[in-house]
Amino acid sequence: MSQIYIEYIFKVEPRQLGTEILIAELGYAGFESFVETEEGVKAYIQKDEWNEAILEDVNILDSDEFEISYKMTEIEQVNWNSEWEKNFDPIEVDGKCTVRAPFHPHKDFEYEIVIEPKMSFGTGHHETTFMMLQFILENDFKGKSVLDMGCGTAVLAILAEMRGASEIEAIDIDEWCFENSMENIQRNNCKNIMVKLGNASMLGANKFDTIIANINRNILLNDMASYVESLNPRGTIFLSGFYEDDLGAITDCCNNLGLQFVENKSKNKWVAAKFRLSAT
Repeated sequence: MSQIYIEYIFKVEPRQLGTEILIAELGYAGFESFVETEEGVKAYIQKDEWNEAILEDVNILDSDEFEISYKMTEIEQVNWNSEWEKNFDPIEVDGKCTVRAPFHPHKDFEYEIVIEPKMSFGTGHHETTFMMLQFILENDFKGKSVLDMGCGTAVLAILAEMRGASEIEAIDIDEWCFENSMENIQRNNCKNIMVKLGNASMLGANKFDTIIANINRNILLNDMASYVESLNPRGTIFLSGFYEDDLGAITDCCNNLGLQFVENKSKNKWVAAKFRLSAT
């Protein structure tokens, strides 16, 4: 059955800063996919997760510093491919990795990932995905067991395998992301990734050397204890999907659970952070 999504098309002035803040607040409200446009942003949420008051806590809409208008429509995911073909350009990460769609020409990079994003979040264009790709490029994944929570397109899991990870679980609560991840894993000839449909409640006895979670602030804070329970001693966790103002709350939560802050990246006020679990 085709999943119904609600599409909001926002016009934002001034566009750059307003769009960054709007995407962050929409993420907190439950929106899961975004496409930036020349006038602002398109935002998507599953109809089952939507309610008429969904925008009440999106404070930027009431700000005098920005002029924002929008319209709302229902769409089916089957109509999504043409949208991505119009908006999805290849990206390059630190001269080592490229992420492209099947309709883009091959480029000679050390790591080339081919993604058909459809309705899933995670093309590398968003700052959080880009920074997580950077972290994977910079860190040792050889022989590591990896958990990718909120995998979206599975782009992070795919690069983790390309970097030598031996066993990877990729989990997403959205059925469309689950199906899209399966397609992208096959498209990139990955052998070590198992995709699962669900959330942190399905984490069992398996332990991981590395956990990747690019979701949003509220889910990270809610599920952090489950992540730590699934992390091997001295294991590493990479977190993103939150704003610079949230780093303190994320770090406090991690510290309370035995995770030590290592470093963070920042891009257009979005943050990705690395933490390590102590030996005990």
